[in-house]
Amino acid sequence: MSSDPWGRVDETGTVYVRTAEGEKVVGSWQAGTPEEALAYFERKYEGLVVEIGLLEKRVKTTDLSAKDAQTAIEHIRQQVDEHHAVGDLAALAARLDKLTESVESRREERKVQKAKQADEARSAKEALVTEAEELAQSEQWRAAGERLRALVDTWKGLPRLDRKSDDELWHRFSHARSVFSKRRKGHFAQLDAQREEARKAKERLVAEAESLSNSTDWGATAARYRELMADWKAAGRAQREHEDDLWNRFRGAQDVFFAARSGVFAERDAEQTDNLRLKEELAAEAEKLVPVTDLKAARAAFRGLNERWEAIGHVPRDARPKVEGRMQAVERAIQEAEEAEWRRTNPEARARAAGLTGQLQDAVEKLRKQIDAARAAGNDAKADKLSKELEGRQALLDQALKGLEEFGG
Repeated sequence: MSSDPWGRVDETGTVYVRTAEGEKVVGSWQAGTPEEALAYFERKYEGLVVEIGLLEKRVKTTDLSAKDAQTAIEHIRQQVDEHHAVGDLAALAARLDKLTESVESRREERKVQKAKQADEARSAKEALVTEAEELAQSEQWRAAGERLRALVDTWKGLPRLDRKSDDELWHRFSHARSVFSKRRKGHFAQLDAQREEARKAKERLVAEAESLSNSTDWGATAARYRELMADWKAAGRAQREHEDDLWNRFRGAQDVFFAARSGVFAERDAEQTDNLRLKEELAAEAEKLVPVTDLKAARAAFRGLNERWEAIGHVPRDARPKVEGRMQAVERAIQEAEEAEWRRTNPEARARAAGLTGQLQDAVEKLRKQIDAARAAGNDAKADKLSKELEGRQALLDQALKGLEEFGG
């Protein structure tokens, strides 16, 4: 008979393993010595040790599922429980128990983690649905459309929830996208209709602009082109493939008209510039008549200059007030000389002036006598009052005398 601390072989070749509950039959060995029998079953024990070690490592370092881990544990435990090896089977059982606890702990951790991930996925999908429903009412068609497409990609990357919750959220999400798509389609359909109306309106504007391009009614046609431009802006944009062509035709027609008008205006401006030079020469010649020394000669000379002036024609508008003002100043000087001559040579006016002068002289003399009398009587207040009245009559007398001098009196 042969034995070691964990097992023995009896004389019949039966192999036993020692356990806390007593010896258990491992198997029968008839092919060799008892030592070989023990060595064989000890190797089977070492195999179980290695197998448990590998399983412990897999559980610890890989994502082995709890179900698969437990299946592997039960497979090894069956071999341990059936006592098909010689060694510390209790230690193996303890390791398997500990490994089972570890697997259960991981199962609970994964359950909690899975629940947490589910909550996070639910919150994320609810946030996506909320944003999609807000975007469904947006009119930022391009940006909102791109964002909705990005939300779909994000949705696809999230874990699925339970069927009911996932289906409910997806229905809301899909409905929001459909609402936006329908609104966008309606908007662009309306926009297409508006652009078609704009195209028709601009076709009419182009036709009128082209019909006016050869007009020589400069003022009225330019005003009409301004109205057409306002109508063009108010019409809105046509389809892209028509807008540029219509604008080029519309602008081209205006360019033809305004180029022709500019040419005519340039000729007219050149002519008016020459007219201004001629009128400035006449104004300078007229200014030599002032001051007027020979009224008759000045009048005749100005009349001749004025006739030449009228024959010249228009000058640039901004230069007109200055050059015309120079001629008007000479004309006023001649008129003033005529008025002075008339006053000087008019007998009736001279007689009236002389009579007024005489009356004023009598009044002044009378006031002076009254002042002297008041002073002599010691009535200074009356004398002061009469003195003020005298100042006024004296001023009138001075003006009358000056006027009488103009008559040569």
